[in-house]
Amino acid sequence: QIAFMTLTLFPIRLFFAAFMMLLAWPFAFIASMGSDEQELEKPLSWWRKIVDILLKAIMRMMWLAGGFHWINVKGRRALPAEAAILTVAPHSSYFDAIPVTMTFASIVMKAESKDIPVWGTLIKYIRPVFVSRSDQDSRRKTVEEIKRRAQSDGKWPQIMIFPEGTCTNRSCLITFKPGAFIPGVPVQPVVLRYPNKLDTITWTWQGPGAFEILWLTLCQFHNSVEIEFLPVYIPSEEERKNPVLYANNVRRVMAEALGVSVTDYTFEDCQLALAEGQLRLPSDTCLLEFAKLVRSLGLKPETLEDDLDKYAASAMKMKKEKVDLKEFSAYLEFPVSQILESMFALFDENEDGVIDIREFVIALSVVCKPSKTLETIQLAFQLYQSESGTITEEDLAHILKTAMGVSQIDVTHLFRAVDEEEKGKITYDDFYTFAELHPHFAEDYLYADQMGAESGLETSSLSAPNGICTDFSPDSAGDRRKPLQKKLN
Repeated sequence: QIAFMTLTLFPIRLFFAAFMMLLAWPFAFIASMGSDEQELEKPLSWWRKIVDILLKAIMRMMWLAGGFHWINVKGRRALPAEAAILTVAPHSSYFDAIPVTMTFASIVMKAESKDIPVWGTLIKYIRPVFVSRSDQDSRRKTVEEIKRRAQSDGKWPQIMIFPEGTCTNRSCLITFKPGAFIPGVPVQPVVLRYPNKLDTITWTWQGPGAFEILWLTLCQFHNSVEIEFLPVYIPSEEERKNPVLYANNVRRVMAEALGVSVTDYTFEDCQLALAEGQLRLPSDTCLLEFAKLVRSLGLKPETLEDDLDKYAASAMKMKKEKVDLKEFSAYLEFPVSQILESMFALFDENEDGVIDIREFVIALSVVCKPSKTLETIQLAFQLYQSESGTITEEDLAHILKTAMGVSQIDVTHLFRAVDEEEKGKITYDDFYTFAELHPHFAEDYLYADQMGAESGLETSSLSAPNGICTDFSPDSAGDRRKPLQKKLN
């Protein structure tokens, strides 16, 4: 079927879809000219209403060309005055743009998107909230803009937000980002389903690329999509004050409507698990659990690097001293709590009530800089090295066990390869030179020895249960009640 459709229907559909997009461009361009903020807050003029209808019709024809012959819509879309924000999940593909083109609701987009030829003009037409990667204060500004629009009593168009923040394969709902819930206004949950017999829609961290997804989808004669508008969710007073609680409760309602589970993993956990550094995290790593505890403790992503520098400097002064829970609490400047006790337990390898603070710093460095392997190892060398600036094989084992969040690892092969002069000790310069010559040193000297071993050191490049990263799909709703897994026991 794929071979036949590739030679017949695929090129026709691709050409027609591209033609529809090009046809929409001049209408969007004209309608966007001279628009200022004050005008956007006014009701649409008669000619803009006509442009709106034309663009929606053209976009519908574009999806029709892609095989989405009919779109099954359930429920009623709320008016902007009833719900200023539409929260859509699960987010699993660029085909999730279908409800955007049906409603022309505003969306949150990267600022760079407006510079894309043709597509950028269509994006600007729907008056998105742009996020700038180059602006360090962009996160705060984005939240403030969403809040301002959401509290405008329906003057601005509705904002459509995908609160998961990344694509998953719809097997569960990951943690919602709180941005849509910070304004504390009612939201309307919207759930998406793609009940196709063969899934060619899903575009996640692993698996087919963007063009392959487009090719396979256009080779299907018919593609199904369901959009369900759930009842407007009005937050309680407690939820207005606590956006995280509000987000979790809305996620629970959407998960029940979809008939799927929820998981406490986030977009940042996906980045951590699939980071493109020399060290890929294995499936049984405890660093994902550690990352959740870091967030729960209140360490914020935007200040994490500054926190890391502070904790590293303190750890260097403490040298090799081990600390108990009370001292750990003082070190972090956080009161003793259940979260802090759980974090402490991850590093209490012998269950003797004391931990090596250097392991905490290394783990925090991995969470903070998941792709920068050598920066983490350089920091670890500074923490473990003797006065002569060297570490032993045992030290290297401690460093890599912590950096990978596993209980056992054999570093003998790697250490001997670095220690060419067989001194029994190495410097960071030795390791850096070796890593430059062998950029895939983990695959060649660590993973190769461990594959198939009982330690479970499977690389995250292997197939994952749900397409976001290994072991993310919960087996049951009770998974969160499982005992905390220790790093070294």
